[in-house]
Amino acid sequence: MNDLPAADRVLAETRAWVRRAVIGLNLCPFARAVDAKDQIRYVVSDATDPETLLATLCVELQRLADTDPALVDTTILVHPGVLADFEDFNDFLELADAAVEELDLDGVLQVASFHPRFQFADTEPDDVTNATNRAPYPTLHLLREDSVDRAVAAFPEAEAIFERNMETLEKLGPEGWERVRRTWEEDAAAELRAPKPGD
Repeated sequence: MNDLPAADRVLAETRAWVRRAVIGLNLCPFARAVDAKDQIRYVVSDATDPETLLATLCVELQRLADTDPALVDTTILVHPGVLADFEDFNDFLELADAAVEELDLDGVLQVASFHPRFQFADTEPDDVTNATNRAPYPTLHLLREDSVDRAVAAFPEAEAIFERNMETLEKLGPEGWERVRRTWEEDAAAELRAPKPGD
C-alpha cells in the first residue's frame, strides 16, 4: 500500500510554502525574482530509499547545470517518501555534497536543505527560529553558485539575512507561524480545487 501523498498535492503545498513563507516573510530576498520569472523547477520524487533519491538528485544536478539559467535558475527537489527523520536527512546531506563534487559541479552548484522537523544546533525542537528552514516535506534546493553570488552582490548586507530571519520568526511567534502554515495549506487546497486547462 502506497501512503505517499499525491504528487500534485506535494507540489501545490511546496509552491504555496515558497510564496507564503519564503517570499511572504522575506526569508530569502532572492526568491521573489525567480518565482516571478517562473524560473523555479519543482520536482516531486517518488523515492522511498536514500539510494533512489541520490540517483534522482544526480540527474537533477546535471540537468540544472546543463539548462540555460534564463529558463531554470534553481530546482526544488521534494521527496516526501524518504528521510522523514531529520537526523537521517542531515546525514544524507553529506552524500548530496559528495554528489556535487563527483559530478565536477563544485563551485557551480550547491544544495540547500529544508525539512518539516529542521532543527538548528543548540536549539530546542519547538524553537520557532527553526521554522526558517522548515518546509512541508523534506526538500533539497539546488542552487547555482553564480546566481547566489549575484544575489549577494545585489544585497550588500546579505550576511545579515540569517539574523534578520531569526528576528522575524521570534516576532511572529509559534501562533504567527501556525497562521502562515494554515495560509499556505489553504492556498494549496484552492490550487488543487481549481479547474485545470482542458477540464
